[in-house]
Amino acid sequence: MSFTSTVKDEASKIIESKTEMISELSAIVKCTKIEDSIIKIDTENNSVARKVYNIFKELYNINPKIIVRTGYNFNKHYIYIIEEKDKNHKIITDLGLYDNEILNIPKDFVIADEELLRAYLRGVFLISGSINDPKTSRYHLEFILDDISYAKYISNLLNKFNLNSKVIKRDNKYTVYVKEAEKISDFLRIIGTTNALFYYEDIRIYRDHKNMTNRLNNCEQANVDKIVMSSNEQIKNIEKLKNSDAFEFLDDKLKTVAEYRLKYPDTSLQELSEIITLETGNTITKSGLYHRLNKIKEISSKKKKL
Repeated sequence: MSFTSTVKDEASKIIESKTEMISELSAIVKCTKIEDSIIKIDTENNSVARKVYNIFKELYNINPKIIVRTGYNFNKHYIYIIEEKDKNHKIITDLGLYDNEILNIPKDFVIADEELLRAYLRGVFLISGSINDPKTSRYHLEFILDDISYAKYISNLLNKFNLNSKVIKRDNKYTVYVKEAEKISDFLRIIGTTNALFYYEDIRIYRDHKNMTNRLNNCEQANVDKIVMSSNEQIKNIEKLKNSDAFEFLDDKLKTVAEYRLKYPDTSLQELSEIITLETGNTITKSGLYHRLNKIKEISSKKKKL
C-alpha cells in the first residue's frame, strides 16, 4: 500500500460533526464531476468510497449507487464510482456550490472557521491529493485540479497555514504542490492524520540526522585529506633539505619543527604544536608552527632553484 493510500485510509476514518461533513463533501464533489444533474465521484481508495457513501447517507438519508470497475490500463486497482441522481439541486446548494449556476469557488460558509477549513482541505486531499513516502528521495505533496482559479483558491487555503504552496500547469491540469518536509508534516497535522504524521516525522528526523552525519563525515574526511596533503608537502621539503645537506644550516627552532613533523607525519598543526610544547617544554602556537614550516618551504624552494 502506498503512503498516499495509508493517509487517505486514516483520514477517511476521522469522526466529524455534520457541519464538517458538509465542508468535506463540498470539496469532494467540487473535485469530481457534476454532469446532467448527476454527482459522480470516483476514487481508487476503498476507504474513501465508503466515507463518501456514509456522508451522503448521514446527511441526506440516501444510498448513492456504487459502481466498481477495474483500473485503467488493466492494472490491479479497482475504481469505485459513487453516483447520486436524487436531491442533487439541494445537495450542491447545501455544499455551497450553487447560486443560480454551479460555482467554481464554493461559498465562504464551507470554510467559516478553522475546523471547517481543515475538513475542507481533508476532502480535497481525499479525492485529488497525493503525498510521497518520506523514505523516497524527495518530499512532495500535491493536488491535481482541473481549473486554474480553483487551484489558486486551494493554494491560498493551504497558505492560510503558511504551507508555502505553489501552483503549476501540467498538461491540461493544474498542480498545487508543497515540497518542504516540515510543511508537509504540518499538513498531515492539519487534516488530523496523527498516525501518518508520527510515521512521517520519524522518517524525516532519521533522514535529516543521517544527512547531517554524512555531511559531518564528509567535512571531517575533507579536513583529514587536507592535513595529509599539507603534511606530505612539508615532509618533502624537509627531506629535500636533508638530502642536500642544507638541513644542518637551519637554526635550532626550524630543526626541532622539522624533526617533529617527520616523527608525527599524520598530525594536524594544532596537534603537532601541542606535542612539541609538551615534549620540549617550549611553547609554540599553531600559527608559530605554520610560520616555521613555511620558512622551511621557502628555503627548500630556494635550494631547488640553486
